[in-house]
Amino acid sequence: MSTRTTSNLKIGLALGSGSSRGWAHIGIINALAEQGIRPDIVCGTSVGALVGAAHAAGNLDKLEEWVRTLTRLETASFFELTPAFTGFVNTSRLRKFLERHVAGKDIRIEDLGPQYGSVATDLESGREIWFTKGPLLEAVWASISLPGLFPAIRHENRWLVDGGLVNPVPVSVCRAMGADVVIAVNLNGDIVGKHLVKTPKEKKKNGVAEAFTNLVKEYTGSLFFDSEEEDDPPGLFDAIAGSVNIAQERITRSRLAGDPPEILLAPKLSHIGLLEFFRAEEAIAEGGKCVERALPEIEHLLRRL
Repeated sequence: MSTRTTSNLKIGLALGSGSSRGWAHIGIINALAEQGIRPDIVCGTSVGALVGAAHAAGNLDKLEEWVRTLTRLETASFFELTPAFTGFVNTSRLRKFLERHVAGKDIRIEDLGPQYGSVATDLESGREIWFTKGPLLEAVWASISLPGLFPAIRHENRWLVDGGLVNPVPVSVCRAMGADVVIAVNLNGDIVGKHLVKTPKEKKKNGVAEAFTNLVKEYTGSLFFDSEEEDDPPGLFDAIAGSVNIAQERITRSRLAGDPPEILLAPKLSHIGLLEFFRAEEAIAEGGKCVERALPEIEHLLRRL
C-alpha cells in the first residue's frame, strides 16, 4: 500500500530513545517501506534522532551496513575519559562516524526530503528544545548527548543534553509539525527490571586519574564480561544505565497517555544492554518483526482513514 495514494493525510514517525536498542529503528523503517509506508515527517529523540537523520538524508543503507559490522572491540573504542572529565565518549571519533554514515556536515534540515525534527533538553531549565531547522548534525549531536557519557552541547547560549530526559518518544513533535497520523516507536517498554549487567571488579588504584580510568574500564567492561556474583552490587555505570531506563520508561508512559499515537510499536529489546551497539543484527531483526506483528493494526488504520 502507499500512504500517498490511500490518503492525503500526513504520516509522522516518532523514533524513541534507547541507546543501542535504537538500531531496531532501522528494521522498523525498512519494514514499513516494504509495505509502502514512507513517512512525511520523521522525528527522533537521542538514537532515534540519529537513525531518523540518516533516513531523512538518504543514508540509512550506509548506516545499516556499518552497524551490522560493528564489533565489541570497536564499540569499546568509542569510549575514553576526556581530559576535562566532561564525558566518556571519544567525540572526535563519533563525529567522524556521524559525518560518514549519517549525514554530511553541510546538510541542513530544511534541505531534507521528509520533514525532520529532533529533541534535546535545556540543562538549566529542563525544557525540551526542538530542532526543525539548521545544521542536521547539530540537531543529532544535541539530542544524543546523554549526561555522563557526552559533554553538554552549547547552543544559542544554552547547555543542551539528551532529549530522552524530557520527551523519549516525540509524538508531540510530529503533531506540531503537521502529522495527521503518528506511528511511534517505544524502545523502553519492556526493559525495566529485566536487564542489569554486572561488571567485573578490578583491583583499585590510587590517585584521581587512576580512579577515573577504573570507571572507564568498569563502564566498558560490560561489553566483554558478565559477573557471576549475584550478590555484588551493580557497577557505577550499570546503576546509571538502569536509572536512565527507569526514568525514560516512566516519562514515556506519562507522555503517551496524554498524547497517544495512532500506532505504537514496541520491539522486544530487554535482552540488549544500553551500550551493546555491536548487537545490531538482533535489534534490526526485532524491529522488522515488530512491524510484522503490528501489520493488521496498521492496515486497518490506513483503510479506515
